[in-house]
Amino acid sequence: MRLRFCPDTAAADWLAGSATPFGQLVTFGPAGFPAYARLRFMPDPDRPGQAETDVELPDDHPLEIDQARRALHVLADFTSTPGDCLFCVWEGYSDIPLPPGLALVTVPHRRYALLRGAVGDIDAWEDDLGGGQPVAPPAFVWPADRSWVFASDVDPHWAGIGASKAAVDALIAAPGLDVVPARPAEPQPAYR
Repeated sequence: MRLRFCPDTAAADWLAGSATPFGQLVTFGPAGFPAYARLRFMPDPDRPGQAETDVELPDDHPLEIDQARRALHVLADFTSTPGDCLFCVWEGYSDIPLPPGLALVTVPHRRYALLRGAVGDIDAWEDDLGGGQPVAPPAFVWPADRSWVFASDVDPHWAGIGASKAAVDALIAAPGLDVVPARPAEPQPAYR
């Protein structure tokens, strides 16, 4: 296993102790980054009251974890600590077993297991946590220097990213990713 579960959650104190409102915290990470974006796992709704099940995606549409992986590879160029990265897994994912008795990172309404590794260890996410089967993307990812944060909550059809303007611009320009600028304090598109 490349990623290692952390018995101590101190590296996530900046997240757990953030004064950012819950809805914004779990979808974009802590406030204070120069720029924000949304990585859309599927297109935004195109009409009020639309359900996710109303959207027809092509058979070859990439899985959320594959899209997250691509975005994290882009973000790896925007940190001085790509070899030291933190990952959070929401305890509610039934397809990712967590070690018993592990200390958890707690924010309002959510608890997460904390893992440490390199940004590139996202390539082994399914092997390390899902026994080789597809699993949900990490709930949070950030490098030790906190130059950016990736947040993927259980409900939205997108992941939020806080970073430098240059990093957000690189994500928007990256082939194979559907990334748009965002303002975390404003309402975001949502399916019913």
